[in-house]
Amino acid sequence: MKFIIKIFLLGLAVLITSYVLPGATVESYLTAVWVGVLIAVVNATLGFILKILTLPLSIITLGLFAFLINVFMLMLVDNLVNGFVLNGFLTAVFFAIILSLTNMLLFSVLDKDKN
Repeated sequence: MKFIIKIFLLGLAVLITSYVLPGATVESYLTAVWVGVLIAVVNATLGFILKILTLPLSIITLGLFAFLINVFMLMLVDNLVNGFVLNGFLTAVFFAIILSLTNMLLFSVLDKDKN
C-alpha cells in the first residue's frame, strides 16, 4: 500500500514541478503518475546499471555525473510519454532539481505520519 502512495506522490511531484517550471508540461495528473512510474522503472533498471558502470567518474566529479545520468533518464522518459514535454537539456536539469526537492518535501510528510 505504501508503494502505491509513493507512486501517487511522485505523480503529484511531477505535476507540481511542471507547473512551477516553464518549459515543462504535463497534460494531466494521470500522465504525471505514468511519468512517475516510468521514472522509477528507468532509474531502477537502466539508471542503476549506468551509475554502477560510471561509479569512478561519479566519485571524481563528486556526484555530478550521477546527477547528469538522472537528467538523461528524464529526457528518455520525455521521449517515451506523449503528454510529457521537457523543452531542452537545461529544462531537464532544472526539472530534476525541482523534482528532487518536491519529492523530498512530499515524502517527508509521509514519513512523519509513520512516527
